[in-house]
Amino acid sequence: MAMPLAALLLAPLAARQSTPGQDKPQATFRSTVRLIVQSVSVKDKKGKPVEGLTAKDFVVTEDGQPQDIALVEYQALDDAPATAVAISAPAERPAAAAAPAVPPVTAPGVTVPLAGDTRYRGKRLVVLYFDLYQMPFFDQIRAFSSASDYIGARMTASDMVAIMSFAGRGVELKLDFTDDRAALARTIAQLMTDAETRENDGIVFDTGGAFGEDDDAFNIFTTDRQLAALQTAVTGLGPLPEVKTLVYLGSGLRLNGAENQAQVRATVNAAVRSNVTINPIDTRGLVASAPLGDATRRSPGGVAMFSGLLAQGAITKQQQAQDTLYALAKDTGGKAMFDYNDLAVGIEQAARAVTGYYMLGYYSRNTATDGRYRRVKVSLAAGLPADLAYRPGYYADKDFSKFNRADKERQLGDALRLEDPITDIPMAMEVNYFQISRAEYFVPISVRMPGSELTRPRPKGTTHADIDLVGEVKDEYGVTVRNARDRLQWKLDAGTAQQVASRPLQYETGFTLLPGNYVIKLLARDATTGRMGTFLGSFSIPNLEKESVRLPTSSVVLTSQRVTPRDALYTVKQRISSDAANPLVHEGQKLIPSVTRTFSAGRPLYVFLEAYAREAAAVRPVVAFVAFYRDGVKVFETEAQPGEAAAAAKSRAMPIRLTIAPGSLQPGAYDCQVTILEPAGNRAAFWRAAITIVR
Repeated sequence: MAMPLAALLLAPLAARQSTPGQDKPQATFRSTVRLIVQSVSVKDKKGKPVEGLTAKDFVVTEDGQPQDIALVEYQALDDAPATAVAISAPAERPAAAAAPAVPPVTAPGVTVPLAGDTRYRGKRLVVLYFDLYQMPFFDQIRAFSSASDYIGARMTASDMVAIMSFAGRGVELKLDFTDDRAALARTIAQLMTDAETRENDGIVFDTGGAFGEDDDAFNIFTTDRQLAALQTAVTGLGPLPEVKTLVYLGSGLRLNGAENQAQVRATVNAAVRSNVTINPIDTRGLVASAPLGDATRRSPGGVAMFSGLLAQGAITKQQQAQDTLYALAKDTGGKAMFDYNDLAVGIEQAARAVTGYYMLGYYSRNTATDGRYRRVKVSLAAGLPADLAYRPGYYADKDFSKFNRADKERQLGDALRLEDPITDIPMAMEVNYFQISRAEYFVPISVRMPGSELTRPRPKGTTHADIDLVGEVKDEYGVTVRNARDRLQWKLDAGTAQQVASRPLQYETGFTLLPGNYVIKLLARDATTGRMGTFLGSFSIPNLEKESVRLPTSSVVLTSQRVTPRDALYTVKQRISSDAANPLVHEGQKLIPSVTRTFSAGRPLYVFLEAYAREAAAVRPVVAFVAFYRDGVKVFETEAQPGEAAAAAKSRAMPIRLTIAPGSLQPGAYDCQVTILEPAGNRAAFWRAAITIVR
């Protein structure tokens, strides 16, 4: 469980030296432009693409105002027959390299070509998106078989296909855009094998997270989870300016009244902004259901089975599920296919709907960030006869000051799902672990942010700070196991605000976790300005119960700060039942871990850790000392000090507290080594890290 012991604390910082001219105002120049890219299909009376047009042949208006066209590029798509595409034999797959101990902190996304890279020019970009969440097994097999049929017999030379899937634990990019049909076939075959394994083993993917598209609390309904995952997929395709055709293969999406309308609109808006057409295909095919239900469920009872209401309700549910898919297709310019068993035909029709088109770009003259819908009209000059197809408009960016509550919540969710972190606010983090039982470990987390980024003075002389913090911890399988959500608010007078602005702020929280490899992502947002910062990192918690050679110890905390509750600048109301449960609290004072491991030469340096002796009948004494090395030479070493007796019978932990007096180390960079010895058991443990001492 998560332990809400969050606190925002004042941390001392070395005094800053003022320099002449430091307070002089600096001139700032800002310029904002917004390039709008439209894909325009131009066809003659016979339905054939019209080529050879230039910027002079187009007229673009936005909300009735003429716009200057900056670029026009024609994307020619050659629909070569499938037989013209050579299929190479599947190559032998190389031996898989050893998997890293901790997975990457972000999921891989589609490749965005650099400037001058023309790999996607003249190509039709097709995404096969499999929504496997709550899809029946036989529908999955039908979907995979149809995709394999399309790849093997209907894919053309202009097609480049990517494969994505959603099974309840986040959108996964199975294969990036490629025209390698052998690689695509292997990926589809692997998906089919995974589906058969889940069916045989009875595995159900239902892993909720806190702030991603796979969360039961953030996305209340199942439909919201599926739509949010689809939004994540189309958003990831946004950096590619070309038209993207996303083929959605799912077993229907049934809205729950008006509750899902916000997520539907968000998904459609994301697709429009990313230039993605959603083409849903109902994998259930042509359904001929029995009026009173089939053999997969027990026979219903009541009057409804005799009045026809039961059969009518079943038909209505199926139609509602298809209506949602139809709305996604209609609002994004795609095509939907229902009640058809040959799903490969739907994939082919969706791909062939994209013919040769023009990439047309202009710089909008309306720079207002009001989030309003901008209507775009494209026509041909001099009344040239042709049929034009394009997006009729887009939603402008919205300034944070105009966000409502729903906009702010959605921004946090979108920011946490982003592959590229937002780094407006610098952040640093330290994660420690302490064993509290044979299976569980307390994991305190410390995050440091600069106070100058989070305090904004007001004309009345007071400073109001409002910080939103959201985060989640995922295990090595990508399952969200813990989450955090806090909102920190306080007011300061002008004098205190000036001090805070020149010092870092530290946020504290903690979790109870099992041994394993984890990935943590934490997002902080200044709710006044909208500036955000993201920290991504991985950490491991060892299983100390399996340690047989070395002396089992916790992580080592280095700090020069010990504070009492009254010294905290802000403390949330929710606290753990007793500070005694936190090993960093001792005799009414709490150690504040140094995230940056930079210490002042004029302040004492505290070292804290715990040693464990669970297998021994009685607690064996331990001794510990600290040594500091500079350029490989030992320059200082403390005397060996014994550890304390076990604080509790349950933990069998022996706290070790060491103090380095002020002035013991001169300013500079050092390697700090902590040595713990258990003479009776002939065991030892060592810990080493780099630190910096400043004046």
